[in-house]
Amino acid sequence: MRRENDMTRKDTVQTEELATRTTDAERPELNFPVDICDREDEIVLVADMPGVQADSVEINFDRGNLNIRGRSAAHRQAGEGFIQEYRVGDFVRSFTVSEDIDPRGISAEFKNGVLTLHLPKSADRKPRKIPVRSG
Repeated sequence: MRRENDMTRKDTVQTEELATRTTDAERPELNFPVDICDREDEIVLVADMPGVQADSVEINFDRGNLNIRGRSAAHRQAGEGFIQEYRVGDFVRSFTVSEDIDPRGISAEFKNGVLTLHLPKSADRKPRKIPVRSG
């Protein structure tokens, strides 16, 4: 039984150390999962960004580089007996986007911590069927 208490105490100390190192001046950059779906007319990115509010999401597209950043906020204040597993920091991802994307048509939606980006394919880059005339 004593061994279990020692392990619990050790886990608590490690978690609290992580929490106290996280300040506004040195926020960690966190990776976040993204699902990518290549459709006929567009590429759709769906990203989970827990703890992020829509007004803290920044999306930039410049010369084929798509950068996504979102700032998460702390849920509670850390204190004695508090174990923090939820990471607080800046969610950051960057992607290199094909020239087949029309940058003027990129749009984004954010709902319940999920970002959905629509990257439309350029009309002149979309595959098209060439009609064959007889005669």
